[in-house]
Amino acid sequence: MKNYFKNKNITTLGLSKSGISCAKYLNSIGCSCIISEYNAETSYSSEELNELIRLGIKLEIGDHKNETILNADIIITSPGIPPHAPVKQLIKENNIEIISEVDVAFLESDKPFIAITGTNGKSTTTKLVSEILTNAGLNAPACGNIGLPVTSLLNTDIDYFVVEVSSYQIDTSQFFRPEVALFLNYSPDHIDWHGSKEEYFKAKESLFTGDNQPLHSVLNAKEPNVKNIDKKIFKNILYFGNELNNNSVFIKDKKIFSNIDNKKQEIISLEEITIPGDHNLQNIMAAVAIACILKIDKDVIKNTIISFKLPEHRLEYVDTIDGIDYYNDSKATNCDSAIVALKAFKDKGCVLIAGGKDKGTSLDEFVQNIKISAKSVVLIGQATERFEIEMKKANYQNIYKVNSLEEAIDRAGSLNLAPVLFSPACASFDMFKNFEERGKVFKDYVSAKKNSKQ
Repeated sequence: MKNYFKNKNITTLGLSKSGISCAKYLNSIGCSCIISEYNAETSYSSEELNELIRLGIKLEIGDHKNETILNADIIITSPGIPPHAPVKQLIKENNIEIISEVDVAFLESDKPFIAITGTNGKSTTTKLVSEILTNAGLNAPACGNIGLPVTSLLNTDIDYFVVEVSSYQIDTSQFFRPEVALFLNYSPDHIDWHGSKEEYFKAKESLFTGDNQPLHSVLNAKEPNVKNIDKKIFKNILYFGNELNNNSVFIKDKKIFSNIDNKKQEIISLEEITIPGDHNLQNIMAAVAIACILKIDKDVIKNTIISFKLPEHRLEYVDTIDGIDYYNDSKATNCDSAIVALKAFKDKGCVLIAGGKDKGTSLDEFVQNIKISAKSVVLIGQATERFEIEMKKANYQNIYKVNSLEEAIDRAGSLNLAPVLFSPACASFDMFKNFEERGKVFKDYVSAKKNSKQ
């Protein structure tokens, strides 16, 4: 569907990496583009903004003016703008076409897409799939919600787009139809954006069902709510996590196997896998399933898994100071992710730094895992009061409250109890621009503390 945007007036909502990339691309093919950003403050420099203006892209900062919306032929929305936002209501009332940046890339490219979604583990799995395909001689960059806008690759000669897609991006996409789509897992998240856990799941599910079903769907057989969407899928399905018929990737006798079309093969022994955590075994099986669909040689798959390193901000070892190890898990923006990290420390224990912008989800399971794995907890950010109340209700008392991440690092280390784990279980937006900035602050401060000791 190339030329879908030819000679159109395009309004991009949100001065973000994906919004800027999308506007630049559409401007380059002759569209009239304006980026509309509601917030008056921006993290972009005047030089960066002036570059956009020099390209011919108009900027509107501090408002979404009605005429900007009403004069648009097509709206490209930032994934961060929720459905209940006034600008979204204005668009809906006037029947203006609204799509996602992922839609733009899909409509403008004839290359296949691999889409990876789920509540947790998306970035790790996206990176692993990309590395497996790259090591097989394919140009298959990881992009999307992982940090690299999909549209930034449109003028690149690639073999596959390996796209991490969030529920926001799926919910705002109209045309996107990947060749392969993976549903890693599900737990309630982003309720404030979607309105309910049912709507959140519905957004995820819609990538696999309906008219835009992928050619191949990969589903988590260990999670009934994920597996059971297979009743709505009428194309090829491959499962991971449990051995099912002749279409699954699973663990047996401490080895990962694939069994596809009656061809069972051993992929790798668990002893050869170096990245920690049972959750990462699920991520690995999911990546193996995609690689098998694409008929990647099993030795390439195995060797890539052996050499694979976790992405930044995911249970990332930072340094050791006075015998205390420090781990950065800033990507843990919800309780389920933080629970996964806590379970990795259940044997030796940890001092947990948690808190940030509270998502309002249940803390029951999170607190129970704190009682098992955390010798003490240091709280920061907006969530401090509710987190403290819920922990004390469960008779957990080893709690410290501080005002900054730096102060939290100092306090956690001074307790000299166990490794320090920064796994916030919250969004970052009360104190930081995003989880990447939050993780960088953690790492930089730990490094500065280490250097001051030398």
